Amino acid sequence: MTAIRVEQIELRHISMPLVAPFETSFGVEREREGLIVTLRGEGLTGWGEVVASREPGYSPETAQTEWHILHEFIIPNVLGREFANVETLEAIYDNVRGHPMAKAGIQAALYDLLAKAQGVSLQKMLGGSGEKVKVGVSVGIQPSAGALVERVRAYLADGYPRIKIKIKPGRDVAEAQAVRKAFPDILLQVDANSAYTLDDAATIKAMDDLNLLLIEQPLSEDDIFDHAKLQPQLKTAICLDESILSARHARWAHELGACRIINIKPGRVGGLREAIRIHDYCAEHDIPVWCGGMLETGIGRAANVALASLPNFRLPGDISASARYWKEDIVEPAFTLNSDGTLTVPTGPGLGVAVREELLERFTVKKEMYREPQKRTLAFPGLRERQ
Repeated sequence: MTAIRVEQIELRHISMPLVAPFETSFGVEREREGLIVTLRGEGLTGWGEVVASREPGYSPETAQTEWHILHEFIIPNVLGREFANVETLEAIYDNVRGHPMAKAGIQAALYDLLAKAQGVSLQKMLGGSGEKVKVGVSVGIQPSAGALVERVRAYLADGYPRIKIKIKPGRDVAEAQAVRKAFPDILLQVDANSAYTLDDAATIKAMDDLNLLLIEQPLSEDDIFDHAKLQPQLKTAICLDESILSARHARWAHELGACRIINIKPGRVGGLREAIRIHDYCAEHDIPVWCGGMLETGIGRAANVALASLPNFRLPGDISASARYWKEDIVEPAFTLNSDGTLTVPTGPGLGVAVREELLERFTVKKEMYREPQKRTLAFPGLRERQ
């Protein structure tokens, strides 16, 4: 494989308004903050997305902390180096403890750059296949059970074949029952985002007769052990999300019997390469996986779609169409839902989508450029508008 030299890196902090507020057990998001990493070399550009947000709810990482980690510890060790594969990048930041979202963002940019250098799609580079991937939609907590039913009805009318509803204590059983009563035959799952403890087992078991596809991350993000106590009490499969940070965690969960399904998010596990390792372990042990979402822009969504085309992604992913979250996405073509409830996998080199750089500039809060010899230029294009 031909190596490519990283000659320039750009880091952007962006803020994009969501088309509607998105509420989970962590809180409400109205704007999506995150980072965009750009690697340039030999006339090519690779794009990656850091999915950390403004607040440390889903994970300890935020856009600000990941900016710091990239700026101080990762980018200086990447700039000017040659890469023939992403394993070389993993070795470079291996001594940086934690911060998988920062690592995942720059790794995705390198994957895009390498795939473009080879003239192949990211899907092909990752080992995926097929023209389309099955997708579902994630529905945030609504003002009432009735409002939730109507929101679900609208998404079903849009063509989404699988519905996930967010739950939290006090907004769980009645909501799930209302949706199941209104739509007896749909693929339905619930997501607690770590909102419960074993003391809430009775509440969780109250949803066990609703023919759910899965119950996602009911207990604490660091508690594989208690999930192993809960799973035998349920007919419904537990799916782990926040608890799975690596292939090692997947092995622990499997060996302890803590879950029957795993949600894979590249940002959560440190990148596409580790996501593939988890996929491969789960395939070997007949554990279905699906691709989760983190309110990605089209840059992160394109990478997720390519990943979800690997063979053990057996369940529809949270990789909804661009219009689910954005009035305008920063890539073209935007991702649209096909009539059969799928998204089309891009086939062009790398991510297979073009970044709308003028629109990206509009959503940029801060940016910094790194060149050889390392010279930093800092800009705040959105500062005047935000004051």
